[in-house]
Amino acid sequence: MLVVIAGMVVSGCTKKEPAEQASGNMPPMPVSVLKLEAVSVPISAEAVAQTEGAKEVEIRPRVGGILLKKMFEEGAPVKAGQLMFLIDPVPFQIALANAKAQLAQQQARVEQTRREAARLESLLATQSISQREADNASSDQALAIAGLAQAEASVREAQLNLSYTNVTSPLSGIAGRFEFSEGALVNANTSLLTKVSQVNPIWVRFSLSDSELAQLGGHLSPANVKAVTLLTSDGKEYASKGKLNFAASAIEPTLGTQQLRATFENANKQLLPGQFVRVRVTTGYQEGVFVVPQTAVMTNDKGKFVYVAERDKENKTVAAIRFIQAGGWQGTHWVVLSGLKEGEQVIIDNLLKVQPGAEVQPNIVEAAPESSPASQNQPANKG
Repeated sequence: MLVVIAGMVVSGCTKKEPAEQASGNMPPMPVSVLKLEAVSVPISAEAVAQTEGAKEVEIRPRVGGILLKKMFEEGAPVKAGQLMFLIDPVPFQIALANAKAQLAQQQARVEQTRREAARLESLLATQSISQREADNASSDQALAIAGLAQAEASVREAQLNLSYTNVTSPLSGIAGRFEFSEGALVNANTSLLTKVSQVNPIWVRFSLSDSELAQLGGHLSPANVKAVTLLTSDGKEYASKGKLNFAASAIEPTLGTQQLRATFENANKQLLPGQFVRVRVTTGYQEGVFVVPQTAVMTNDKGKFVYVAERDKENKTVAAIRFIQAGGWQGTHWVVLSGLKEGEQVIIDNLLKVQPGAEVQPNIVEAAPESSPASQNQPANKG
């Protein structure tokens, strides 16, 4: 008899739980909610980029000879006009001395022919000589004057060649590697001694695909790009904003990309040519949209949706589905273009336990801190 009674008691307890659930006596599900506020998000896209000097020159000697000395530190800053190499000047000093001697001879020759022409001119007046002799004297003087001009040019050329034994930098920048060694024989105009790259400002080359261009509004140009932001290897934004200074006029057919270039101030030489970085190109801003955590957005056969906490007819707070049109990502959040209203409360946790129409107990949380722009991995679509 005791066994039967115990069985009846257990049976009665077991059947009571579904009854309580059916009668709606379960306590509301506690959930965290995010109260929506309309925001403005940038219309942007990111790409891998590489830095390069705004100007890069190859330092080659303009005269050949023995390279006596290197006058700079490899990889160090150099200024425009700074002496970088010294080529043995002795042969060019001798050439200059010879040219000056030839000039002195020619100057004497001009003076001699001038006197001779003047003397014969006076004799011609008394018909002591023939016209032919006077004409020859004038021709000799003209030839001497021409020879003087040639000698003067030779002196200037010798002076110039001597000056070329001091190899200087044509611009301010960062010196590259020394490609020879002191004492080596270098050839005029062919031997590459080193390179100098101007790094302030510095250029950044990158490209965007046609699909990314479509998200940004189409073909880019300096006129329609609002901002170019550089992201360093640690994900931080570079202090100075850049400006687009080149945009290809056509899509490169092999890769389907538009080639682009931006310029950035680099006074502290934080960036060096050849670095790989990321750039974010912004063409405008999208107003009146919402951002919700990616974890709050779910998908079914009808599309993307979120749960919101709202009042039902009985004035209870229940979960309800809102189908949304999502754009791109803003950090770790989805950009919601439509389907939500300002002030609605989006449920952001306990989503696996939430059911449409189930009573919930909302707890409003502060909006997540704005994601660092460096973490953005997809631009917001224009919609």
